[in-house]
Amino acid sequence: MEGRGFRWGDAMTNRRSGPSSPQAVVQALHTVVRGRARFHVQGLRGSSSLKQYVESCLPQVAGITSVSASVVTGHVLVLFDPAIAAPERPPQKAWQGIAAHLVRLIHSHQRAPSPATGSAERNSTELAQVPCQSPTSPPWHTQDLTTVLETFHTSAETGLSPQAVRLNRQTYGPNLLPETPPRSRLGLFFDQFKTPPVALLSAAAGISLFTGGLADALVIMGVVLINAAIGYTTETQSDRIIRSLKQLVSPVAWVIRQGEMQELNAQDIVPGDLLVLRPGTYVAADAKVVEANHLSVDESALTGESLPVLKTVAALTDPQRPLGDRTNMVHMGTLVTGGQGLAVVVATAQATEMGQIQAMVGQAVPPPTPMERQLDRAGGQLVWLSSSVCGLVFALGLWRGYALLDMLKTSIALAVAAVPEGLPAVATTTLALGIRDMRKHKVLIRRLDAVETLGSLQALCLDKTGTLTTNQMTVVEVQTDHSRLVMTEGPWPQQPHPQSGSQAADPSDPLQQLLRVIVLCNESEYQPGSPQPLKGSATENALLDLALKAGVDVAQVRADFPLVTIQHRCEDRNVMTTLHHPPGQKYFMAVKGNPCEVLALCNWQGSDRRVRPLSPFQRQAIEAENERMAARGLRILGVAYGHSQDPALEPDHNLVWLGLVGLADPIRPGVKEVMGVFHQAGIETVMITGDQSPTAYAIGQALDLSQGEQLQILDSTDLTQLAPEVVGALCDRVHIFSRISPANKLQVVQALQRAGKVVAMTGDGINDAPALKAAEVGIAMGHTGTDVAREVADVVLEDDDLATMAVAVSQGRTIYNNIRKSVHFLLSTNLSEIMVMLAGISLGLGQPLNAMQLLWLNLVTDIFPGLALALEPPEPDVL
Repeated sequence: MEGRGFRWGDAMTNRRSGPSSPQAVVQALHTVVRGRARFHVQGLRGSSSLKQYVESCLPQVAGITSVSASVVTGHVLVLFDPAIAAPERPPQKAWQGIAAHLVRLIHSHQRAPSPATGSAERNSTELAQVPCQSPTSPPWHTQDLTTVLETFHTSAETGLSPQAVRLNRQTYGPNLLPETPPRSRLGLFFDQFKTPPVALLSAAAGISLFTGGLADALVIMGVVLINAAIGYTTETQSDRIIRSLKQLVSPVAWVIRQGEMQELNAQDIVPGDLLVLRPGTYVAADAKVVEANHLSVDESALTGESLPVLKTVAALTDPQRPLGDRTNMVHMGTLVTGGQGLAVVVATAQATEMGQIQAMVGQAVPPPTPMERQLDRAGGQLVWLSSSVCGLVFALGLWRGYALLDMLKTSIALAVAAVPEGLPAVATTTLALGIRDMRKHKVLIRRLDAVETLGSLQALCLDKTGTLTTNQMTVVEVQTDHSRLVMTEGPWPQQPHPQSGSQAADPSDPLQQLLRVIVLCNESEYQPGSPQPLKGSATENALLDLALKAGVDVAQVRADFPLVTIQHRCEDRNVMTTLHHPPGQKYFMAVKGNPCEVLALCNWQGSDRRVRPLSPFQRQAIEAENERMAARGLRILGVAYGHSQDPALEPDHNLVWLGLVGLADPIRPGVKEVMGVFHQAGIETVMITGDQSPTAYAIGQALDLSQGEQLQILDSTDLTQLAPEVVGALCDRVHIFSRISPANKLQVVQALQRAGKVVAMTGDGINDAPALKAAEVGIAMGHTGTDVAREVADVVLEDDDLATMAVAVSQGRTIYNNIRKSVHFLLSTNLSEIMVMLAGISLGLGQPLNAMQLLWLNLVTDIFPGLALALEPPEPDVL
């Protein structure tokens, strides 16, 4: 038959990889059925890393719809569109082109660096570093632009040609990440039967049916099915509600192709495309920056860094540079907040950083909950006990001369007596009612067992950006030579001037003069009356919002001071300057930026009507104030202005100093109080963030994460150099992990679990997803969280209020304690039944109770008292 036994790749291997590389042999086994081919891949058997790599990369080839690899047989099954052909040899059949892709993938996998331990199997973090789209997989941020352009046959001026677009699309496939599949309804149903007590009851029902006890079998299975129905209904309803929160958006991107700018769906982007980046633009793929004009990108969803990152075209040399510091790269899923630029796409779909995070999510396995472990252990002991008793009674009965069928029925009755039939029903009903109560508090629970796990928490890992903070820059402090204003919730600290326009910015008042300058030296657009009146970067919006709250008429100020030109910040000059020309007046220069650099340009202090020389003592006072504000973890801007007779934009050293403006990503209201509740409940709180250590340290102090002790912080650059056992030991003492990558977050969660702790992880970004899935309880934000985070989480806070977590923990502890009371009650009553049955049969008194009577006793006398115990109100000291 065509394709049987055909060995593909021997000659190609020698030509491509050289004699030193191991040969990759792909053998076509079955290719007769159109659109379906099965291959044998040498080296696949027993290699889970190669399986993951093939299954994630091969579907990116255009026309391939499904790939399934087996580490047991070493076979790969591929479903594809029969119309596709090999990219290099169009006359070949489609399956031969797929075989050629397989050979290239195997070479790429073989060339990937091995782990330091020398093991052939890569762990999930290392596997995520192996890209799908290039056999050599260079760290793109270290490559020079010429190499990148040549690799993808593109141009920095005109972009891709139509022929190059077709070739790259065929080679790399569509720019689509596979959606996380919903939980199978059938799988959800069968999950309800996995506990040992339920399995034992099902076995007893089967034996009853086999021995003619149809009524017994029906009653037993009725109990099992009722329990399964309760669990299935509750979990499917929760899953449906959580999935309804998914943001159904179809992102678009602007690209330059053949010298013309085009708008495309993000899925149509291919490597080599030239992305046009503007404020508000969604970055559709990983790309290397070609041009950057004050380009800033919000990467908080990917890195956890709350401040926008300024991008440049400068080449970087360190291949291990953290993701948040790769300033010449932009990544899929991030947002352009300021400036403009061009970037050439180097990775799409699963080869992007977001795709690699998704691969890590697929490999993370949630551990069993504490109650699952305890019930499984109790269920195993019950199975052992009932099996032993049944075997003993069965042997005694046969020895005494009883009939085989009678002894089988007696053994079934004993098995029924040993199993607490009410336990699954009590546990499932209690957890279902707990989920219902949580829903009233805007807490959505995906899995029944997540409720009780919340009550067993010992460590809570908290993502900073978006969870502890609002992920929105806000001005929190303004310092002038006359006053220091600390912003709080509520009205503006000073009464705004009743006048509007430029008159509101009274030139005799340094504060009002400062407000006028930050309105003018600002690129954010102000559109009053629109749903989002401020459009620009987070920092610029925060400054403009400050002026609006103070009563400044932004539109009038800008009309009175027409803009002439702008000089943006750059690498060697962290100052922004705007030049304005009021009619009939001198040119007005508005300046803001790095406080030290702005201060160096100033010789004066005050305002228009009261300007005085800036003395060395006053300079020292301003520098001290700057350091004080920096210690609070604030982003600080210095503000100044000047007048000029000519339109020269370069500011001289004759500017007038106005003051300092401190911005921060503020802590969510009520979060500090919630931290106190967690500490009172004996739960350790660990903050995990992509921010720099000083910022993270300031937040940790404000939240009192160390509970009055010395706050311990560890940078991720140190974390990567430590052995797992050392990380586990440090986790007991460290309160904050800063500059954390997604792999580091997963590492921290797993280290805490290895230390024997029950761990919960909170987060809202793409970068939190692997850790959310690996934790015993993953907690995502419902309103501001990303779809990826919500899809892998066990708990979703619908209103993003972390305070509801305290309610959830209280509810979980109450349920956990009440179910333990029910278990003790049920086991004690069932033990008495076993003793009665064993004594009656051993003494030759016959069978005191049959299976049906025991079921009736267990269902009527056990379930209702057990439910009453399980529904008791919480104890006063539950937290």
